[in-house]
Amino acid sequence: MARGGQGLARVACVVRAGAAPLWWLGVLAAGAGVLVPGVTGRRIGVLAGAALFILALVAVYLHRRGRYAALAAGAVRAGKHDVLQDRAVTVRNWRRGRRWWLLFAFLAALGSAFAVPAAGGMLLAGAGAGLWLKAAWIGRRERAGEALLWVRVDWLARGGRPAGKAVRAYRSTGIAAGDAAPGGSRRRTPALV
Repeated sequence: MARGGQGLARVACVVRAGAAPLWWLGVLAAGAGVLVPGVTGRRIGVLAGAALFILALVAVYLHRRGRYAALAAGAVRAGKHDVLQDRAVTVRNWRRGRRWWLLFAFLAALGSAFAVPAAGGMLLAGAGAGLWLKAAWIGRRERAGEALLWVRVDWLARGGRPAGKAVRAYRSTGIAAGDAAPGGSRRRTPALV
Protein backbone atom coordinates (compact mmCIF):
# COMPACT_ATOMS: atom_id res chain seq x y z
CA MET A 1 0.00 0.00 0.00
CA ALA A 2 1.30 3.45 -0.85
CA ARG A 3 2.31 5.92 1.85
CA GLY A 4 1.40 3.77 4.84
CA GLY A 5 -2.11 2.89 3.67
CA GLN A 6 -3.71 -0.41 4.65
CA GLY A 7 -6.02 -2.79 2.84
CA LEU A 8 -9.39 -2.78 4.60
CA ALA A 9 -12.26 -5.28 4.39
CA ARG A 10 -15.80 -4.61 5.57
CA VAL A 11 -16.56 -6.29 8.89
CA ALA A 12 -20.17 -7.04 7.93
CA CYS A 13 -19.08 -8.57 4.61
CA VAL A 14 -16.66 -10.92 6.37
CA VAL A 15 -19.38 -12.00 8.82
CA ARG A 16 -21.94 -12.41 6.04
CA ALA A 17 -19.57 -14.34 3.73
CA GLY A 18 -20.22 -17.65 5.48
CA ALA A 19 -23.98 -17.25 5.78
CA ALA A 20 -25.03 -18.34 2.28
CA PRO A 21 -22.78 -21.41 1.96
CA LEU A 22 -23.68 -22.67 5.44
CA TRP A 23 -27.38 -22.05 4.85
CA TRP A 24 -27.57 -23.73 1.44
CA LEU A 25 -25.29 -26.64 2.33
CA GLY A 26 -27.37 -27.14 5.48
CA VAL A 27 -30.66 -27.07 3.57
CA LEU A 28 -29.27 -29.54 1.02
CA ALA A 29 -27.94 -31.88 3.73
CA ALA A 30 -31.20 -31.69 5.70
CA GLY A 31 -33.25 -32.38 2.57
CA ALA A 32 -31.12 -35.39 1.70
CA GLY A 33 -31.12 -36.49 5.35
CA VAL A 34 -34.91 -36.66 5.48
CA LEU A 35 -34.79 -39.37 2.80
CA VAL A 36 -32.83 -41.67 5.13
CA PRO A 37 -34.85 -43.27 7.98
CA GLY A 38 -31.81 -43.27 10.29
CA VAL A 39 -31.43 -44.91 13.69
CA THR A 40 -33.78 -42.54 15.53
CA GLY A 41 -36.41 -42.19 12.80
CA ARG A 42 -37.38 -39.17 10.76
CA ARG A 43 -39.68 -37.53 13.30
CA ILE A 44 -37.12 -37.50 16.10
CA GLY A 45 -34.43 -36.44 13.65
CA VAL A 46 -36.43 -33.46 12.41
CA LEU A 47 -37.38 -32.41 15.97
CA ALA A 48 -33.75 -32.71 17.11
CA GLY A 49 -32.72 -30.79 13.99
CA ALA A 50 -35.17 -27.99 14.78
CA ALA A 51 -33.73 -27.70 18.30
CA LEU A 52 -30.18 -27.70 16.90
CA PHE A 53 -31.16 -25.06 14.33
CA ILE A 54 -32.40 -22.70 17.05
CA LEU A 55 -29.39 -23.38 19.30
CA ALA A 56 -26.91 -22.80 16.47
CA LEU A 57 -28.69 -19.63 15.34
CA VAL A 58 -28.67 -18.13 18.85
CA ALA A 59 -25.09 -19.23 19.63
CA VAL A 60 -23.64 -17.84 16.39
CA TYR A 61 -25.66 -14.62 16.67
CA LEU A 62 -24.54 -13.93 20.26
CA HIS A 63 -20.92 -15.13 19.91
CA ARG A 64 -18.45 -12.29 20.61
CA ARG A 65 -21.03 -9.51 20.27
CA GLY A 66 -19.40 -7.66 23.14
CA ARG A 67 -16.05 -7.71 21.32
CA TYR A 68 -17.67 -6.45 18.10
CA ALA A 69 -19.36 -3.64 20.05
CA ALA A 70 -16.11 -2.67 21.82
CA LEU A 71 -14.15 -2.61 18.56
CA ALA A 72 -16.90 -0.59 16.87
CA ALA A 73 -16.96 1.93 19.71
CA GLY A 74 -13.21 2.47 19.39
CA ALA A 75 -13.12 2.65 15.59
CA VAL A 76 -10.82 5.31 14.16
CA ARG A 77 -11.32 7.10 10.87
CA ALA A 78 -9.73 5.40 7.85
CA GLY A 79 -6.86 7.29 6.25
CA LYS A 80 -6.97 8.70 2.76
CA HIS A 81 -4.34 6.17 1.60
CA ASP A 82 -6.24 3.15 2.93
CA VAL A 83 -7.57 0.86 0.20
CA LEU A 84 -11.15 -0.39 0.59
CA GLN A 85 -11.63 -3.97 -0.55
CA ASP A 86 -14.64 -4.75 -2.74
CA ARG A 87 -17.42 -6.86 -1.26
CA ALA A 88 -16.96 -9.59 -3.88
CA VAL A 89 -13.24 -9.88 -3.09
CA THR A 90 -13.90 -10.14 0.65
CA VAL A 91 -16.54 -12.84 0.16
CA ARG A 92 -14.39 -14.77 -2.34
CA ASN A 93 -11.35 -14.70 -0.04
CA TRP A 94 -13.38 -15.92 2.94
CA ARG A 95 -14.99 -18.77 1.01
CA ARG A 96 -11.78 -19.78 -0.74
CA GLY A 97 -9.94 -19.98 2.58
CA ARG A 98 -12.62 -22.21 4.10
CA ARG A 99 -13.75 -24.34 1.18
CA TRP A 100 -12.35 -27.58 2.65
CA TRP A 101 -13.91 -26.85 6.03
CA LEU A 102 -17.28 -26.22 4.33
CA LEU A 103 -16.98 -29.47 2.38
CA PHE A 104 -16.10 -31.41 5.54
CA ALA A 105 -19.05 -29.85 7.42
CA PHE A 106 -21.41 -30.76 4.57
CA LEU A 107 -20.17 -34.37 4.45
CA ALA A 108 -20.43 -34.66 8.23
CA ALA A 109 -24.01 -33.35 8.11
CA LEU A 110 -24.85 -35.87 5.37
CA GLY A 111 -23.23 -38.71 7.31
CA SER A 112 -25.05 -37.82 10.51
CA ALA A 113 -28.36 -38.44 8.71
CA PHE A 114 -27.79 -42.19 9.08
CA ALA A 115 -28.05 -41.72 12.84
CA VAL A 116 -30.32 -38.68 13.23
CA PRO A 117 -32.02 -37.69 9.93
CA ALA A 118 -31.82 -34.01 8.92
CA ALA A 119 -30.30 -32.88 12.26
CA GLY A 120 -26.79 -32.16 10.98
CA GLY A 121 -28.09 -30.20 8.00
CA MET A 122 -30.37 -28.13 10.18
CA LEU A 123 -27.44 -27.38 12.49
CA LEU A 124 -25.45 -26.01 9.51
CA ALA A 125 -28.44 -24.01 8.30
CA GLY A 126 -28.87 -22.53 11.79
CA ALA A 127 -25.24 -21.39 11.81
CA GLY A 128 -25.77 -19.69 8.44
CA ALA A 129 -28.93 -17.97 9.66
CA GLY A 130 -27.06 -16.80 12.78
CA LEU A 131 -24.37 -15.21 10.61
CA TRP A 132 -27.04 -13.38 8.58
CA LEU A 133 -28.59 -12.05 11.78
CA LYS A 134 -25.20 -10.95 13.12
CA ALA A 135 -24.42 -9.13 9.86
CA ALA A 136 -27.82 -7.42 10.09
CA TRP A 137 -27.04 -6.40 13.70
CA ILE A 138 -23.72 -4.91 12.56
CA GLY A 139 -25.62 -3.11 9.78
CA ARG A 140 -28.01 -1.56 12.31
CA ARG A 141 -25.02 -0.33 14.35
CA GLU A 142 -23.47 1.11 11.17
CA ARG A 143 -26.67 2.96 10.26
CA ALA A 144 -27.11 4.27 13.82
CA GLY A 145 -23.52 5.54 13.92
CA GLU A 146 -23.58 6.63 10.27
CA ALA A 147 -20.21 4.94 9.77
CA LEU A 148 -19.20 1.71 8.04
CA LEU A 149 -16.82 -0.58 9.96
CA TRP A 150 -13.65 -1.94 8.36
CA VAL A 151 -10.91 -4.32 9.52
CA ARG A 152 -7.34 -4.50 8.28
CA VAL A 153 -6.86 -7.33 5.78
CA ASP A 154 -3.49 -8.36 7.24
CA TRP A 155 -5.06 -8.83 10.69
CA LEU A 156 -7.87 -10.79 9.10
CA ALA A 157 -5.38 -13.05 7.33
CA ARG A 158 -3.78 -14.01 10.67
CA GLY A 159 -6.88 -15.08 12.55
CA GLY A 160 -9.59 -15.13 9.90
CA ARG A 161 -12.19 -13.62 12.22
CA PRO A 162 -13.22 -9.96 12.23
CA ALA A 163 -13.35 -9.93 16.04
CA GLY A 164 -10.47 -12.35 16.70
CA LYS A 165 -7.42 -11.80 18.87
CA ALA A 166 -5.34 -10.53 15.95
CA VAL A 167 -7.74 -7.62 15.39
CA ARG A 168 -6.80 -4.64 17.56
CA ALA A 169 -9.10 -1.95 16.17
CA TYR A 170 -11.63 -1.18 13.47
CA ARG A 171 -11.52 1.71 11.06
CA SER A 172 -14.55 3.64 9.93
CA THR A 173 -15.66 5.51 6.83
CA GLY A 174 -18.74 7.42 5.81
CA ILE A 175 -21.89 5.46 5.11
CA ALA A 176 -21.52 5.80 1.30
CA ALA A 177 -17.99 4.32 1.07
CA GLY A 178 -17.37 1.00 -0.63
CA ASP A 179 -19.68 -1.12 -2.74
CA ALA A 180 -21.68 -2.80 0.06
CA ALA A 181 -24.62 -1.45 2.04
CA PRO A 182 -24.67 -1.43 5.86
CA GLY A 183 -24.85 -5.06 6.96
CA GLY A 184 -22.70 -6.27 4.07
CA SER A 185 -25.38 -6.82 1.43
CA ARG A 186 -25.04 -5.58 -2.15
CA ARG A 187 -25.68 -1.90 -2.50
CA ARG A 188 -28.88 -1.36 -4.48
CA THR A 189 -27.84 2.04 -5.82
CA PRO A 190 -24.30 3.00 -6.82
CA ALA A 191 -22.30 4.63 -4.06
CA LEU A 192 -21.38 8.28 -4.41
CA VAL A 193 -17.64 8.73 -4.07
